[in-house]
Amino acid sequence: MEKVNYKGWPNSYRLSNGLVDLVVLTDVGPRIIRFGFVGEENEFKEYESMAGKMGGDEWRIYGGHRLWHAPEVMPRTYFPDNSPIQMEDHGDFIRLVQPIEATTGIQKEIDIRLFPAVAHVQVTHRLRNHNCWAVELAPWALSVMAPGGTAIVPLPPRGAHEEFLQAVSAIALWAYTDMSDPRWTWGQKYILLRQVPHATTPQKAGTIVPDGWAAYAHNGHLFVKKFDYIPGARYPDLGCAVEVWTDADMLEVETLGPLTLLQPGAAVEHIEHWFLFRDVPMPQGDADVDRYILPRVWAAHAS
Repeated sequence: MEKVNYKGWPNSYRLSNGLVDLVVLTDVGPRIIRFGFVGEENEFKEYESMAGKMGGDEWRIYGGHRLWHAPEVMPRTYFPDNSPIQMEDHGDFIRLVQPIEATTGIQKEIDIRLFPAVAHVQVTHRLRNHNCWAVELAPWALSVMAPGGTAIVPLPPRGAHEEFLQAVSAIALWAYTDMSDPRWTWGQKYILLRQVPHATTPQKAGTIVPDGWAAYAHNGHLFVKKFDYIPGARYPDLGCAVEVWTDADMLEVETLGPLTLLQPGAAVEHIEHWFLFRDVPMPQGDADVDRYILPRVWAAHAS
């Protein structure tokens, strides 16, 4: 780990294992602004117009990876993370600690553990309730991906009509979701969403994901995030464990934990495991996902 000035944020830290590296911000945040192979492009989107900005009461997206609490509500969700945070070095991981949000009483923490010699990062998201009353919320981990790629979301296992008489899943749609938009591919086994620069409308959908993974293919690389899905738990947004959102600038791959009635002084965690792979063709449909994406997902599960 080394302290760096990253695009105008002087108190940033770069973590590297020689294969991949991350950059975390402490002048604002908590925020992981970069993740990628060493010396290569950032897998995350960065908003250059916001680089180095600090302070102020306007929420800024900045880019990178962030932690929110669901469900999404204005203004609660959009508390500005423009102030300095604390970085703690715990030896085999670092912890980013945000000051308590003045308007919500919630404190955000992110633990980051970079595994040696492999493209694998464990990211633990934590919400802590500093109010004198319980708050219902869910941890919500959002990765703002670089433009031009495709998100892959697996549907629950398929089966024959005679064997599955009851519904096994649901897809959540927002008021602005257009299922006829060509950026979507609604497959039998997977949902694909393409990021298209200069698109004129946003798109979003979500679903349960019992398999516990989602991915993003971009420029021959594949970013996979794994998480634990808890059967029977109540998830936000009509039961979503994964959501994807896109506009003209980027695409977000989002995972959520279950809704929790968080008691005063208590904390809830949501863990993602990130993996990065090379030489992965861009999938166009179910067959491509089975051929090119699933072997990498299985490799991630094996580790």
